[in-house]
Amino acid sequence: MEWFGDGGYWLSRLVFQRALAGVYLVAFLTAALQFRALIGEKGMLPVPAYVRRVPFRHAPSLFQLRYSDRLFACCAWTGVVLSAALVGGAADTVPLAVAMAWWAVLWVLYLSVVNVGQVWYGFGWESLLLETGFLAVFLGNERTAPPVLVLFLLRWVLFRVEFGAGLIKMRGDRCWRDLTCLYYHHETQPMPGPLSRLFHLLPRPLHRMETAANHVVQLVVPFGLFAPQPVATVAAGVIVATQLWLVLSGNFAWLNWLTIALALSAVDFSVLSFPAAPEPPGTPLWFGVLVAAVTALVVWRSYRPVRNLLSRRQRMNTSWDPLHLVNSYGAFGTVGRVRREIVVEGTDAVVLGPETVWREYEFRGKPTDPYRLPRQFAPYHLRLDWLMWFAALSPAYARPWFGPLLERLLAADRDTLRLLRTDPFGGAPPAYVRARIMRYRFTGRRERRATGARWHRDQAREFWPPTRLDG
Repeated sequence: MEWFGDGGYWLSRLVFQRALAGVYLVAFLTAALQFRALIGEKGMLPVPAYVRRVPFRHAPSLFQLRYSDRLFACCAWTGVVLSAALVGGAADTVPLAVAMAWWAVLWVLYLSVVNVGQVWYGFGWESLLLETGFLAVFLGNERTAPPVLVLFLLRWVLFRVEFGAGLIKMRGDRCWRDLTCLYYHHETQPMPGPLSRLFHLLPRPLHRMETAANHVVQLVVPFGLFAPQPVATVAAGVIVATQLWLVLSGNFAWLNWLTIALALSAVDFSVLSFPAAPEPPGTPLWFGVLVAAVTALVVWRSYRPVRNLLSRRQRMNTSWDPLHLVNSYGAFGTVGRVRREIVVEGTDAVVLGPETVWREYEFRGKPTDPYRLPRQFAPYHLRLDWLMWFAALSPAYARPWFGPLLERLLAADRDTLRLLRTDPFGGAPPAYVRARIMRYRFTGRRERRATGARWHRDQAREFWPPTRLDG
């Protein structure tokens, strides 16, 4: 491996860049299709109100300069088009500087979205996409050999994703240490998938083996990423396999797919008997200087994430600067034992009483109808469904946006209703809406055969009292 570029990683770079472009495509598509109801001018948490109280230096974004729904839509759909072209390999057909600018535009556009997205964009995979996307700017194209320094920076990102998640588990919930967390996790995770119930019903000894294997993959295997080949390739392959297992077990937006892309960047495909690449042109001096400067910047910015990893008070999914350049990651430090879901209902009855008929709003991803099979949405991200899961954990998560959500349901707002699976009133406004918290659990095999239901639910308590629009 040469100090700066290694042509042996040409296929690793190609696969990684195509995969990253695919993730960008999904992220921009998610933004384009959901923003009006969430952060639009008439959304639950409007961007104009946010930028009036948050200065540019705390949330740098193009939308700090000017915002309109039309401008946001233009930026999001531009991101979709540019990402799709990169998936097709367009960056390898243009000069190196143009390819770098192309990746930089995607990064700036998505940074602008995340930094005004508020709680709807407060997920770790947003920062992970921005950090990875920033490094992709300096990965080059076919006009130069893959820069070794950037390839190792990508491994450093992957190390923090895996090792940070492993440490937060060992320092967090006791069930990770006694290997029992997966007795509950598949049932209580934010958004189960079509196979989650089958995972939950696996024998408990197998769950303990899953948990032990998870600790090995997250706490031991990541060190292999920095070992000579073929050890690094084997470590990356193990991470890919475990991420695919997670893809089957639930919906985690693009977290798993972006982690897989990072792992593939560490694979030396030449050891897998893939053909060698043609000799690339020499590396331009200006490009080498840029890569060295970015490497120094990332090393310098890594101080706080490393200190966080070593701290007993480790924080997960934390950005240490508004540009999201070097972040801290982690997931599921605590695992819930009971699943609670907020069920939103409406009625067209003007006068309420014991005989009032309430009809449910059904969400696209989160459990509502006990008989419906959960669907696979990832890598697409259903932001409202995820926040509903957090709201069921604590009303504090819902305080900024749940009232505005109910207002928009009472007004039969079309953009809000598009986020849902069903509108029980067919586009007409209800007279009242309310919300209840109900306890859900997967049915057992006998119960499933007897009732046909995939979930059993019972009422726990009221979450929001009956409310009308003028109330």
